[in-house]
Formats: sequence, structure tokens, C-alpha cells
Amino acid sequence: MKHIAVIGAGVTGVTTAYALARRGFSVTIVERHRYPAMETSYANGGQLSASHAEVWNHPATLRKGLRWMTQPDAPLLLHPAPTWHKLSWLAKFVAAIPRYRDNTVALARMAVAARRHLFAWAEEEGIDFDLRREGILHLYRDKAGFDHAQQVSRLLAEAGLVRQAVTPSEMRAIEPALSGDYYGGCYTDSDSSGDIHRFTTGLAAACVRRGVQLLCERDVLALAPHDDGVTLTLRHGGETAVQRFDAAIICAGTASRALGRMAGDRIDVYPVKGYSITVHLEDAASRAAAPTVSLVDDAPKLVASRFGADRFRVAGTAEFAGFDRDIRHDRIRPLLDWVHREFPEVRTARVQPWAGLRPMMPDLLPRVGKGKSPRMFYNTGHGHLGWTLAAATAEQVARQVEETMQPGAARSPLAA
Repeated sequence: MKHIAVIGAGVTGVTTAYALARRGFSVTIVERHRYPAMETSYANGGQLSASHAEVWNHPATLRKGLRWMTQPDAPLLLHPAPTWHKLSWLAKFVAAIPRYRDNTVALARMAVAARRHLFAWAEEEGIDFDLRREGILHLYRDKAGFDHAQQVSRLLAEAGLVRQAVTPSEMRAIEPALSGDYYGGCYTDSDSSGDIHRFTTGLAAACVRRGVQLLCERDVLALAPHDDGVTLTLRHGGETAVQRFDAAIICAGTASRALGRMAGDRIDVYPVKGYSITVHLEDAASRAAAPTVSLVDDAPKLVASRFGADRFRVAGTAEFAGFDRDIRHDRIRPLLDWVHREFPEVRTARVQPWAGLRPMMPDLLPRVGKGKSPRMFYNTGHGHLGWTLAAATAEQVARQVEETMQPGAARSPLAA
């Protein structure tokens, strides 16, 4: 039985390990934190949103980014302090603008393909993650935003996704808690929302039940690929150990760049910081006033999801500041202000702020597949759609490992 190392126990690593275990591989997950899903898979916006698959490589993004550089609470904040990685990444981001249309369609296709795997896995393993299959509603406050959304909807339709234009009255019928002034909206009834941390930890437990070894609090000190395997040097507490595997898959989010360098591969992931707040709905009035349908507010670039009866999460913003995980009040305040403005009856007396680093490639397409070594693979760089895409890219990389390590092997019934 071939033994595969999966580096990283976020949603990408755990789904990858699960897809491998289903195919009969012996799998070990290596995670630097004490538990799975403690970084970007901890408190994101909670959306499984194929309708949010538009890539950011658009001239309008550049114009807004430059205009917002001096605005500390801007939805997209580009810190002017230069680093070679930031400058080279931004140059590649600009170079990908001509592929905006094709890349948006490609992302949407991946997102649509991911759904059946994720829902089937969760049902089979009995994972409760506050899933709401009530769709996602995009909000637009002016004609320009709404018109651009219709162009995006046509691209999504090419990927097989139906996103329907709706009037303000139809928006309020979909989500009665809305009280703002909107020009129009888009509604995708096939999208859904839930708690990514509960999903990932639940699937990690399912992996362990299937025989996957979960090694937490392990730092990868060295990684050496060979023609017939990969050697990892791991530190646990004060002890160092060397382990050999038949192959390794890097699913380590923003750490993937450094790990890929050890293997001789260039993985151009940049950490793009996002923020969230989780509002605890501790009284009946707040629970009644908070929306139940997941939302995307296009102008401030915020998303909102309801988890169960008593939690409401708002997330968003993009900050290009390197590996800075500080939670800044001036970046959290717009999220709170949005709740106060849009849902004034929701009390925000108990709010948990959070910040995480999205692993983003310059063209916003995840890096999935082989490295230079025949025994090195990657599944990383999912950007703002990590959870949405995870099950599809997990299947994709697991299929490549299977074809490499077990030529002619029968495919999993869920791998088609």
C-alpha cells in the first residue's frame, strides 16, 4: 500500500486526505498546529459560493486598489511598502487580466463540480456543519454594479451555473430581513452556506476513522523529493524525526511557497488577509432580525452567513500586507458598521473578531497537480474560494496521485 503525506490540515489538506483514503491509500496528515482547521479554515465567511467565482484580475480592481491605498478601512487595501514577492506577484496579477473571462469560467466550473463531492461526503460521514441550502443573494446598490453583475452571470452560465437577476421586492421576498436601498440583486438558489471549521474538523475525524494518521504540532524542517519517494524532517516539541513517504502533497495554504521551494518548485502564493466577525445572537430580537439567507454585498465586498439559530458571521476585505495576522480595529469596524446599518435590530454586544490569510495565486486559479519531482504534488492557492473549490481539487489531485502511483487502478465512484 502506497503511503502519502499530506502537508496541511486545513480544508484543502483534509479533503485531499479523505479523497486519497477513499482510494485505498495509506495517508498521513502533517499539521503544524495543535488541531486541524486553525488558520484560514477557522472563521471564513462560510459560503459555498460558485456564484462568487469571478476572478479579481480586472481593470476595475486596479483602479479601486490605487484609489483606496490611502483609506485605512477600504475594502481592498494595498500597503505601499514594497517587497520583491509583492511586486512580482502584482505584475503577474496584471498580466492575467486578459484571461479574466476564461479564468472566471474555469473557477465556476470547478465550484459547481465540487458540490456533489462535498455534500455526499458530509452526508456519508454524518457531519453537522450548520449547512443552509437556501442560496446566496448578491446585493447591488447602483446600476453600474448591477450591470456588471449581469455580465458576470453570463460567464457563470457558460460554466453551468444559473444566477438569476432579481428586483428589490424579490430580494426582500427571498430575505425578509433586508431593509436597505438596493438597485437590484442576483440570486443563486444552488449555492449554500455553513461553518467551515465544523466541516473540516468533522471530515478530519472521518479521515481518522478511515485509518488516516493525523500528526499535529509537527513543523516541516526539511523536505527532500527522490525518484521513488519523499523524505520529511519533522520537529515535534524538542524532538526531530525523519519519515519517508511514497509521495507528498503540499496543501499548506500560505506556507506552500516556502515548502515548495524545498522541493525545487515555485508556488507563487501570496497571503491576502481577510477579516471576519462572528456576532452572537443572544436575544430573541437579534435572532429575528438577522438574515437567514447568505448574502454578498458587492460595494463593500462583504459576505454574511447565518450559522444555526444564534450565530451570524460577516467577513470580507482584502489586505496586501504580507504575513501580518494582526487584527486591526480600523479593518474590523467596517464589518460592525455594516451590521449596524443593514440590520439595526441585531445587537453586537458580543462579537468575536478574526483575521486569516488567503493563499492566492496571481491568476486566482489554484495550483493543483505535479511538481518537478514525480513524487511531489500540490493542492493550494485557492484564494477566496478555498472551501468552495476544495472537494473538486482534492478529487483532481487524488486522481493524479492514483494514476501515478497505481497505473490502471479503478476509479472511485465519486471521482468521475
